[in-house]
Amino acid sequence: MYTTMLLSEVIRTKNVIKSNSLKREVELEIFTPDNLLGNETLNLLILNDGQDAEGLDLENTLNALYRTHKIEPLVVVAVKASKDRVQEYGVAGVPDFLGRGGAAISYTDFVINELLPFIQGEVEMPINGKRAFAGCSLGGLTAFDIAWNNDNYFDAVGVFSGSFWWRKKDLKDGYTDDDRILHQMIKQTKGKPELKFWLMTGTEDETADRNRNYIIDSIDDTIDVIKGLLEKGYQRPEDIAYYEMVGGKHDVPSWSKAMPAFLTWAFGRKTYL
Repeated sequence: MYTTMLLSEVIRTKNVIKSNSLKREVELEIFTPDNLLGNETLNLLILNDGQDAEGLDLENTLNALYRTHKIEPLVVVAVKASKDRVQEYGVAGVPDFLGRGGAAISYTDFVINELLPFIQGEVEMPINGKRAFAGCSLGGLTAFDIAWNNDNYFDAVGVFSGSFWWRKKDLKDGYTDDDRILHQMIKQTKGKPELKFWLMTGTEDETADRNRNYIIDSIDDTIDVIKGLLEKGYQRPEDIAYYEMVGGKHDVPSWSKAMPAFLTWAFGRKTYL
């Protein structure tokens, strides 16, 4: 039986980490539930592109979900991206055809070896529940990559309009679907990481349709990720949730509308009192 928690506010704090991995200071915003009881399980969400926390309406969304007892207690850490976002984000060790993502290894090292220990040091209670990593667009691709290769630290990943098109070859240079970097990573990984996946696209994410099948590329690429996961042995809906937002665009307002669905999927309460 759960003890009902009367949460009305989250505590929002700003922090800075001096990162050796990234050779820079990293700004964070941490959203911690107020009135946290000692017998509650505490969960964690790391969110890329933390500079968009305001646009995502993250604080109000968390408050609303707490007030209606929809989610378990949750620490959200919004990590602000640097000016070198397109270098620090991506698939670690595999830059794209323009050389972007060259510092993704360093960002991964920051998350695992600096950020996670810092978070636990800042939070008074042990984080003993589920741990998820999420992001939008290129930040979503990065969250997937880090969680996939570090499933001993994460239980779930959330991707909003993920940049699953990330590729080794330009379209004009004879690109094929096999040039998509993350899809190949999934295919080539031995074993099956212990993760669950929440993937979102919008029907108006873009207009590009490289294979002319009347389905925009962002949806095609996401569906192909799901196919790759199914081939690995994951199951729907137990392991994979897909949310296709009608009218959803590649923008912060669309991702903000989808955020409650992700949070309740990842951290929802199973019993309401």
